[in-house]
Amino acid sequence: MSNSADSPTQTSTDGRPSPWRPVRLLTAAVFALAGLIFFTSFNTAKGTNIRTDASLLKLSDLIQERSHKNGELDESNGALRDQVDSLAERDNGNTAAEDAKLEALEKAAGTKKLKGGAVSVTLADAPPNATVKLPGYPEPSPNDLVIHQQDLQAVVNALWQGGAKGIKVMDQRLISTSAVRCVGNTLILQGRVYSPPYKVTAVGDQEKLKQALAASPQIQNYMLYVNAYGLGWKVDDHEAVTLPGYSGTVDLHYAQPVE
Repeated sequence: MSNSADSPTQTSTDGRPSPWRPVRLLTAAVFALAGLIFFTSFNTAKGTNIRTDASLLKLSDLIQERSHKNGELDESNGALRDQVDSLAERDNGNTAAEDAKLEALEKAAGTKKLKGGAVSVTLADAPPNATVKLPGYPEPSPNDLVIHQQDLQAVVNALWQGGAKGIKVMDQRLISTSAVRCVGNTLILQGRVYSPPYKVTAVGDQEKLKQALAASPQIQNYMLYVNAYGLGWKVDDHEAVTLPGYSGTVDLHYAQPVE
């Protein structure tokens, strides 16, 4: 007869052996799973720290990476478009008048380079420790010290109003479907992200462009913040500037022309 201490089962009161209780089976399974997890973790770490908090990609880094990638794709797209245009000019069979009309349309659309005298406007945030500079004005809030979307839009609209033949914001040419949008303190333009200071360059009659800037009510309001809180504002003349042609897609995905 075997000793009860050596038996893997319990004995009931009537002398028959009874199986392990479900709770004990569950406990054994949990310990087995925990052991498997510890072994897997040890085998993966190989003596190193497997915490990845310090190496996680920040959202801002991801945005900058995607912006840089979009810039590279724009350049590649522009190079391919130049090749297509060269082939089309060689084999299109158009008359000289038709070629001249096509070139004029491309210039108007902003897909061709544009050279001429220009005016540039640079807008910048105020210093982070800026205080009020003029009597009668309240101390600035954080929103008073940064460039907003409406400020950039006011400059672009005024330059168009002044007869600009072409405009670029930062290093990108604007076309009819371009949207100047700001999210927080960053500019998002045609899939790329920029931080201040922001530079807007327009080719055209320099005097008319500067007059249009001075006459804009929105810019006059902005100048109050320039004088009171130190927001950046700089206007420069340029004898000759070459604006790049727009190299992005011109297809409309969410709009249709009116028939």
